[in-house]
Amino acid sequence: MAKITVQDTPITIIGVDGDDYISLTDMATAKEGDNRSADIIKNWLRNRYTIEFLGTWELIHNPNFKVVEFDHFRMSAGLPSFVLSASEWIERTNAVGIIVKKGRYGGTYAHKDIAFEFGSAISVPFKLYLIEEFQRLKTEEQKMLGWSAKRELSKINYRIHTDAIKQNLIPAEVTKAQASIIYANEADVLNVAMFGMTAKQWREVNHELKGNIRDYASINELICLSNMESLNAVLSSRDFHNPKDLSNSTKSPFIR
Repeated sequence: MAKITVQDTPITIIGVDGDDYISLTDMATAKEGDNRSADIIKNWLRNRYTIEFLGTWELIHNPNFKVVEFDHFRMSAGLPSFVLSASEWIERTNAVGIIVKKGRYGGTYAHKDIAFEFGSAISVPFKLYLIEEFQRLKTEEQKMLGWSAKRELSKINYRIHTDAIKQNLIPAEVTKAQASIIYANEADVLNVAMFGMTAKQWREVNHELKGNIRDYASINELICLSNMESLNAVLSSRDFHNPKDLSNSTKSPFIR
């Protein structure tokens, strides 16, 4: 779940099967307040153009859409007696573009394509600001996704790194406390090479920050660090008493 603010109105966005659904209830609140948000949505659903739009969207994206029921609504839309709720539209046509949720974040939600169209029922400026804020949110999410992916890569390589240390550098008779020192020392070799300081030195300088030195690294630094960890894992597994391995070791900066 995420929230954006459009013209001083908080708008909730949820993920459904990999797609973004925006709260029509929150959007309607921007026009008439909480008390009439349901009426705004119902009045929008009564419009013939709305039914055409929703039906066409479902035909494109939903193979289980009930076309016969859609045709019935399309013929009735616009008549004075025609009334349609979001729940009825979903139940009768098996629609997926609009959903109704109950509970803490309850309300009527719509796929972003439909929600942007509903924005026209609020006001043209509101619709444009909604699209702009939504795009800004997606841009920020992509930045975070890229950083998270690189951080996960660093964690995976760190595990490879520590496994290589455990297998090749730690004698079987050492205690866990002693082993942790070896792990830390090996990690700090890379920290100093990459950041110019050990993990302890970073914590002393940045004691007000949570996490560790790698949590605040740039994407480029994390990529370099991942490569260094992979290289160090390979070097840790070499037998430096073997002339063949010893001759190849001069290619690496992590020579013991």
